[in-house]
Amino acid sequence: MKTLLLILGITSILAAADGAALFNKCTACHGSNAEKHALGKSKVIKDMSQKEIATALSGYQDGSYGGAMKALMKGQVAALTPQDIQILSQYISAKQ
Repeated sequence: MKTLLLILGITSILAAADGAALFNKCTACHGSNAEKHALGKSKVIKDMSQKEIATALSGYQDGSYGGAMKALMKGQVAALTPQDIQILSQYISAKQ
């Protein structure tokens, strides 16, 4: 049981580190705490739920989400895997 808890704890720490690394390229527009309206047009993403963030990121990838920043964001999220999207959405939603 202790081993399982240790593994889960280490996994959580690694996911947080991965989330920070993934979020690093977002900070220029969204702010280091996800507190900015990117380029004065986006929602403040720290105010979004994890599900909303994941839906937005996936939607930017497949072209089903977004307004004025749709084309810009499609390029930003193109290389994200589904796992990356989950890790990133968890990381950002934890900033609330």
